[in-house]
Amino acid sequence: MSWGSLLAIASAPLWSACGGGGGDGAPAASASQCSGAACGTQGAPTSTPTASLCPTADAISSNTYLGGAGSGEIVSLRIDATAMTYTLKWLESPIPLQAGTVMPTRAGITITGAVQHTTNLPTAEQNRCAFILEPGTGTTSGGSSYSTSATFNSSNPPTIFIGEGGVAGGGIPGAEVQFSGVAGLFAVPDRKFDFYPFIGFAQVDTRLADLQGTYNALLYHQQPSDNYAAVGTNDTETFDASGNCTSTSGNCKTTGSAWTASSSGNYFMSSNPPAIVGGTTLGSGAHANMVLGQFNGSIVPIVVRTGYANSNLLSLAVDDESGIAMLAAASPIASGAIDGGYAGADSNFKYTAAIIQGASGKFVDPPTNTIESRFTLTYPSSNQGLLSIQDDQGNSGYAIATGFSPTSTIGGLYAILLQGTENGGITPSSAIVGQTTSSAPYFGIGAFAGPR
Repeated sequence: MSWGSLLAIASAPLWSACGGGGGDGAPAASASQCSGAACGTQGAPTSTPTASLCPTADAISSNTYLGGAGSGEIVSLRIDATAMTYTLKWLESPIPLQAGTVMPTRAGITITGAVQHTTNLPTAEQNRCAFILEPGTGTTSGGSSYSTSATFNSSNPPTIFIGEGGVAGGGIPGAEVQFSGVAGLFAVPDRKFDFYPFIGFAQVDTRLADLQGTYNALLYHQQPSDNYAAVGTNDTETFDASGNCTSTSGNCKTTGSAWTASSSGNYFMSSNPPAIVGGTTLGSGAHANMVLGQFNGSIVPIVVRTGYANSNLLSLAVDDESGIAMLAAASPIASGAIDGGYAGADSNFKYTAAIIQGASGKFVDPPTNTIESRFTLTYPSSNQGLLSIQDDQGNSGYAIATGFSPTSTIGGLYAILLQGTENGGITPSSAIVGQTTSSAPYFGIGAFAGPR
């Protein structure tokens, strides 16, 4: 995934892990190491390149990144790398402002706060391009204050990595979600999320006609009122110039009605999005939102399903399934074309790294530089751009990729979906309180971090 050099920042461990070719073990880190979750994206080596990994502070400050989060939210984010502050606005959100309720949500809230550079990456340049989003505050439409301090975990903080090519990724502020239910139905177990995985773009396409074409999609959804049941699936979808969707599976999984421009005009919306989890619902109200990211000559559709719930007995409705999907153009991917190291955030609520070399793939633990899981890739000619995956436990899945160019050094983006538990499962601090939280399926979006 090529958020370009962007996540090269976060991918320090990959430089040494990839350097050994196809070896089974990663070399020991030569830089001082932290421990546990506090390491964040910490990795190895003195061999990490010191060339510029992200724009200047002034250039970073001039960009606003629009994108989607795994929470089903559409987010606008600006980081002022000179004043060391950030402004974040939730344009669409199913996440309640406070635990114990289902509405109002964070939609429409703008928060501001300080950013701090990470200090645990091997080089000053890497730390320069990585920003921890300290607790932020804002005002709701009702005039009350909203803060993200209650869910800020300094051992696993929301962290954004900025890189060349106009992409920002990592984690945005999390939240605590809990609801006692209505008449014993639709209860939501207490869960405090450290952060929500996010990907955003400095440049987006606002011409719906440019979406026209066929794409492979990987989707990951959760339904809080079904004990956070999660489902991951894939689809191959074709869009016409008016935003209508058809699918080889019969019904499109990312959208219901045709896409139309949102009120802001910077992203697109559709009503009646399909539910893939299949839990109990009452009424409707969920909708889908799509950002058309522009990156390295490619359009990268990021789609979120934004769930809806209303606890008022006179208008009771629960369709709270939310999630994220990445789409990539259905075009051939040859073995070796996406080789390299990747970094990003995943459904385990961790910052992760991966290495792809032809038919071989590995997930690498950033703090320790050790290999956690292995997987193999198959490059079928029958379904262009949709790679079959199987991990070393026999779990199957898919990978897609986009934004790769033989004439560009920025790289590309990839998404991976496996129907199993990977890399130790969900980080405990983002699990259901007092319960076992399912870690399957596994979903992640990552950015190319080299080398190729």
